[in-house]
Amino acid sequence: MIRARDLAPLGIARVTLTRAVRQGQLQRLGRGLYGLSSRQTSEHTTLTEVARRVPKGVICLLSALRFHDLTTQAPHEVWIAIGGKAAMPRLGYPPLRIVRFSATALSDGVEEHLVDGVLIRVTGIAKTVADCFKYRNKIGLDVALEALRESWREKRMANEELWHYARLCRVANVMRPYLESLE
Repeated sequence: MIRARDLAPLGIARVTLTRAVRQGQLQRLGRGLYGLSSRQTSEHTTLTEVARRVPKGVICLLSALRFHDLTTQAPHEVWIAIGGKAAMPRLGYPPLRIVRFSATALSDGVEEHLVDGVLIRVTGIAKTVADCFKYRNKIGLDVALEALRESWREKRMANEELWHYARLCRVANVMRPYLESLE
């Protein structure tokens, strides 16, 4: 995938993209976003599109749970975290659910994954579980509990790591009874 604005520093005119689309070499995926017509797509294609169009955003909450295979939920929106003072991204497709994170919460616990040739930033498992408890009123306590149970059962995070992010998100006291019931 490539954005039209990425071609300017390379000295390639935007009209080249239009010609490539007409000839069938490229496919227009959205406003200012293009991909090869023969490219392979995966179940995370919408995440790659959002990552290219909102480069400072971080995939979080339900979308991160789905990415890590920790939920049975299939979100119809891409959940993305942006900085507290960042401009709201305006995309026609895919639909976004925007959450604002502090600078520390936006940088700590973020992993980078290469998906379909695009580098996407996703919150790690422990950070995602802590975020689910922080935003339990938006996503539902049942989803947060499911994420905690699944990640604990599959041993995909360390206890210390989870406590670190629980304290960072200020939900350690909320999570304590649920964690004690698992131990």
